[in-house]
Amino acid sequence: MERLDLLLLALETIDLNGNQSIFNIAEKLHLKETLPSKVYIWRLRCCNPMRKTSTINKINTNEFDALIKVTVEMSNFLYPYIRAILASKDNYIEKPKLWDEFQTRYIDMISKRFNNESIRVMNLTDISRSNSFFNILLFNLALCISDNGYQRLKNILIRL
Repeated sequence: MERLDLLLLALETIDLNGNQSIFNIAEKLHLKETLPSKVYIWRLRCCNPMRKTSTINKINTNEFDALIKVTVEMSNFLYPYIRAILASKDNYIEKPKLWDEFQTRYIDMISKRFNNESIRVMNLTDISRSNSFFNILLFNLALCISDNGYQRLKNILIRL
């Protein structure tokens, strides 16, 4: 759940109205029964032990699958932005703006929502250590837009 929550947070970083977009996509995908409200989605994401408001509850398979489907659909929608951010990273010397904005906003969101006393969270908010991790997150989001995106992302998340 941790990695999936970090992927959703990356999508929220790109889409300034991310919470609402996640809920709207869940409705569009007819997942209202599994993900009935924004509060319910927030509670599921609080299963991530790195969060400040972490819960001990377990996420079930249907909920996990629904969040993966939402992540894949949102990645499809935001792909041009994901690609532009990755291009900015690849051409950092000439065009650092998009990468820097993504990284700054992502770190800010982590700092606000996650337990800052955790070593793992400290590593995520340290730019020198997290740079490659952010790149991997964005690559995972970019790769899940294919026809087999759902299965590809699910396999990545299960292996971790």
